[in-house]
Amino acid sequence: MVSRNASWKNAVMKPFIGRVLVAVAISFSCTSAFAQWLKYPTAGVPRTGNGKFNPSAPAPRTPDGKPDFTGLWLTESPNCPPNRDSESLVCGVELPMSPQGINMGIGMPGGLPYQPWLAALVKERTANNAKDDPHVRCLPDTFIRAYGLPHLLKFVQTSGLLVMLNEMNAGYRQVFLDGRPLPTDPTPSWQGYSSATWEGDTLVVNSNGFRDDLWIDWNGSMITEAAKVRERIRRPDFGHLEVEVTIDDPKAYTKPWTVTLKQRLAVDTELVDEICLENEKSAQRMK
Repeated sequence: MVSRNASWKNAVMKPFIGRVLVAVAISFSCTSAFAQWLKYPTAGVPRTGNGKFNPSAPAPRTPDGKPDFTGLWLTESPNCPPNRDSESLVCGVELPMSPQGINMGIGMPGGLPYQPWLAALVKERTANNAKDDPHVRCLPDTFIRAYGLPHLLKFVQTSGLLVMLNEMNAGYRQVFLDGRPLPTDPTPSWQGYSSATWEGDTLVVNSNGFRDDLWIDWNGSMITEAAKVRERIRRPDFGHLEVEVTIDDPKAYTKPWTVTLKQRLAVDTELVDEICLENEKSAQRMK
């Protein structure tokens, strides 16, 4: 069995290792200019006089005046040592995980309002080092969990669609911006079905149609097929996103609950393939 720390280390090291291997491969096969592609300067971002990215600049807008969420995003609340360089994307050599990625209810008085059956299950999952965690077994992560995991997310926004690309397992999510009705009897999905409307500069996203038992943190908290999820997403400045998530899942929780998952913009880098099953060894040891 692999310990929780070992599993977490395996997860957070993959982004770094992937970037190193890709960079080495490129350096041996391409010109020196192309070899720097992973560190190619991001176009269109505001910079200070010394060329550094200025995250406090005004948020960009689309041609129709709406906030533009396009960009690469990573948790702004890293579970890192306090002396970490605030401008660095990594904790040492690793991309960071947020505290909510480990325990979604951290900082919430009394923790998440579990139904009794789920409280017992989370206790069991924590005690057995989350050996059944779908993430460790290379299955997809729902977007709720992805906001806190050590992997980059790319948002691509058009006039009618917000696409979220996850470098982990080349995952994707679609958010339709036309306010269409949610399906009434959908085929259960890892990411659910998402429809959004604007309230001023805040995008309000409603989602349903999830698969049962989707983990949302390392402790084994989950949502069920009964879950309804609402996100309120805003971009207060160029370098930050605030994602307020409310989960209403009466099968799993005694009442709706809300958490804010803050993101920071990652510039001068790009997505890197992280296909979990490539050379995967953990599952056999975790039986």
